Amino acid sequence: MGLFSFSNKKRLPWTDVSSVDQLHEVLESAKDKPVLLFKHSTRCSISSMALHSFENEWDEENERCALYFVDLLRYRDVSSAIAEETGVIHQSPQAILFNGAEVIYHASHSGIDARAIEKLV
Repeated sequence: MGLFSFSNKKRLPWTDVSSVDQLHEVLESAKDKPVLLFKHSTRCSISSMALHSFENEWDEENERCALYFVDLLRYRDVSSAIAEETGVIHQSPQAILFNGAEVIYHASHSGIDARAIEKLV
Protein backbone atom coordinates (compact mmCIF):
# COMPACT_ATOMS: atom_id res chain seq x y z
CA MET A 1 0.00 0.00 0.00
CA GLY A 2 1.52 3.34 -1.09
CA LEU A 3 1.55 6.62 0.75
CA PHE A 4 -1.54 7.91 -1.04
CA SER A 5 -3.45 4.62 -1.34
CA PHE A 6 -6.73 4.78 0.51
CA SER A 7 -8.37 1.39 0.86
CA ASN A 8 -11.15 2.68 3.13
CA LYS A 9 -12.39 5.24 0.62
CA LYS A 10 -16.13 5.82 0.80
CA ARG A 11 -18.13 5.77 -2.36
CA LEU A 12 -20.30 8.86 -2.45
CA PRO A 13 -23.02 9.35 -5.07
CA TRP A 14 -20.97 11.74 -7.22
CA THR A 15 -22.34 12.76 -10.59
CA ASP A 16 -19.65 13.74 -13.09
CA VAL A 17 -20.01 17.09 -14.84
CA SER A 18 -18.48 16.72 -18.29
CA SER A 19 -19.83 19.65 -20.32
CA VAL A 20 -20.69 23.30 -19.91
CA ASP A 21 -24.30 22.55 -20.92
CA GLN A 22 -24.51 19.97 -18.13
CA LEU A 23 -23.02 22.52 -15.72
CA HIS A 24 -25.84 24.93 -16.59
CA GLU A 25 -28.39 22.20 -15.86
CA VAL A 26 -26.68 21.46 -12.53
CA LEU A 27 -26.69 25.13 -11.52
CA GLU A 28 -30.35 25.41 -12.51
CA SER A 29 -31.16 22.38 -10.33
CA ALA A 30 -29.75 24.23 -7.30
CA LYS A 31 -33.08 26.10 -7.21
CA ASP A 32 -34.68 22.87 -5.95
CA LYS A 33 -31.88 21.36 -3.87
CA PRO A 34 -28.43 22.60 -2.78
CA VAL A 35 -25.63 21.55 -5.12
CA LEU A 36 -22.01 20.90 -4.22
CA LEU A 37 -19.39 21.01 -6.98
CA PHE A 38 -16.09 19.36 -6.09
CA LYS A 39 -13.29 20.30 -8.49
CA HIS A 40 -10.49 17.74 -8.44
CA SER A 41 -7.17 17.24 -10.20
CA THR A 42 -6.67 13.51 -10.67
CA ARG A 43 -2.87 13.93 -10.90
CA CYS A 44 -2.40 15.94 -7.70
CA SER A 45 -1.71 14.19 -4.40
CA ILE A 46 -2.95 17.21 -2.41
CA SER A 47 -6.22 17.12 -4.34
CA SER A 48 -6.50 13.38 -3.68
CA MET A 49 -5.96 13.90 0.04
CA ALA A 50 -8.61 16.66 0.14
CA LEU A 51 -11.10 14.45 -1.71
CA HIS A 52 -10.36 11.50 0.59
CA SER A 53 -10.77 13.68 3.68
CA PHE A 54 -14.07 15.08 2.38
CA GLU A 55 -15.43 11.63 1.56
CA ASN A 56 -14.51 10.30 5.00
CA GLU A 57 -16.17 13.23 6.78
CA TRP A 58 -19.34 13.47 4.65
CA ASP A 59 -22.41 11.74 6.06
CA GLU A 60 -23.29 9.16 3.41
CA GLU A 61 -26.94 9.39 4.46
CA ASN A 62 -27.08 13.11 3.67
CA GLU A 63 -29.47 13.47 0.75
CA ARG A 64 -30.19 17.17 1.30
CA CYS A 65 -27.41 18.09 -1.15
CA ALA A 66 -26.60 16.85 -4.65
CA LEU A 67 -22.92 15.98 -5.16
CA TYR A 68 -21.19 16.80 -8.44
CA PHE A 69 -17.61 16.06 -9.43
CA VAL A 70 -15.48 17.94 -11.98
CA ASP A 71 -12.31 16.26 -13.27
CA LEU A 72 -10.20 19.33 -13.94
CA LEU A 73 -7.79 17.62 -16.30
CA ARG A 74 -10.48 16.21 -18.57
CA TYR A 75 -12.93 19.11 -18.42
CA ARG A 76 -10.99 22.36 -18.18
CA ASP A 77 -13.76 24.16 -20.05
CA VAL A 78 -16.21 23.24 -17.27
CA SER A 79 -13.83 24.49 -14.61
CA SER A 80 -13.31 27.75 -16.50
CA ALA A 81 -17.07 28.20 -16.88
CA ILE A 82 -17.58 27.70 -13.13
CA ALA A 83 -15.09 30.47 -12.34
CA GLU A 84 -16.49 32.78 -15.02
CA GLU A 85 -20.15 32.30 -14.14
CA THR A 86 -19.82 32.34 -10.34
CA GLY A 87 -16.98 34.79 -9.80
CA VAL A 88 -15.24 32.23 -7.57
CA ILE A 89 -11.56 32.18 -8.51
CA HIS A 90 -10.41 28.74 -9.72
CA GLN A 91 -8.48 26.61 -7.25
CA SER A 92 -7.74 22.90 -7.12
CA PRO A 93 -9.05 21.10 -5.23
CA GLN A 94 -12.10 23.21 -4.56
CA ALA A 95 -15.60 22.77 -3.16
CA ILE A 96 -18.38 25.21 -4.09
CA LEU A 97 -21.86 24.98 -2.57
CA PHE A 98 -24.85 26.55 -4.31
CA ASN A 99 -28.28 27.23 -2.89
CA GLY A 100 -30.43 28.62 -5.64
CA ALA A 101 -28.27 30.97 -7.71
CA GLU A 102 -26.15 31.91 -4.70
CA VAL A 103 -22.73 30.54 -3.76
CA ILE A 104 -23.06 29.97 -0.01
CA TYR A 105 -19.70 28.27 0.58
CA HIS A 106 -16.42 27.82 -1.21
CA ALA A 107 -13.07 26.57 -0.01
CA SER A 108 -9.98 24.94 -1.37
CA HIS A 109 -7.25 22.55 -0.29
CA SER A 110 -7.29 21.74 3.45
CA GLY A 111 -9.96 24.40 3.99
CA ILE A 112 -12.63 22.11 2.50
CA ASP A 113 -14.79 21.09 5.45
CA ALA A 114 -17.54 18.51 4.90
CA ARG A 115 -19.08 19.18 8.32
CA ALA A 116 -19.32 22.93 7.65
CA ILE A 117 -21.01 22.22 4.32
CA GLU A 118 -23.47 19.79 5.94
CA LYS A 119 -24.45 22.48 8.46
CA LEU A 120 -25.35 24.82 5.60
CA VAL A 121 -27.64 22.32 3.89
